Amino acid sequence: MASELKVNTLTGVSTAGSIAVTGEGNSTTTNLQQGLCKAWLNLKGTDTFGANDSFNIASQTDSGTGNHEVTATNAFSTDDFSSTSSSQGDSSNDNRGACTDNTSTSGISVNTFVCSDGSAVDVDEVHVSTHGDLA
Repeated sequence: MASELKVNTLTGVSTAGSIAVTGEGNSTTTNLQQGLCKAWLNLKGTDTFGANDSFNIASQTDSGTGNHEVTATNAFSTDDFSSTSSSQGDSSNDNRGACTDNTSTSGISVNTFVCSDGSAVDVDEVHVSTHGDLA
């Protein structure tokens, strides 16, 4: 028999922002809030620059070839949050890469490059996800 739970808000009993979820194997728990992606972005880096889709992203700026500045809508509590990025290149045979740098509690710098020589290049899509504590 299937069960269904419909709610608008989940709140921890002992700590409002902390909900423990039993992990695989039923022997450990993980914190639901800590495991959530707090912001993500699918950015179009060529042609008409802008977000294809995003969550908790206020703006993105094209700061030159292969350089993009991203601002979160809701800031992180410190600039020690985790950012991960990847890129999807164009139809050329060059492998493309992406790296991020947390510049502030609400800012991320994203750089894209050609893997073989490190030269800056705009790519078709840049993917960024961030995890950490929101302010």
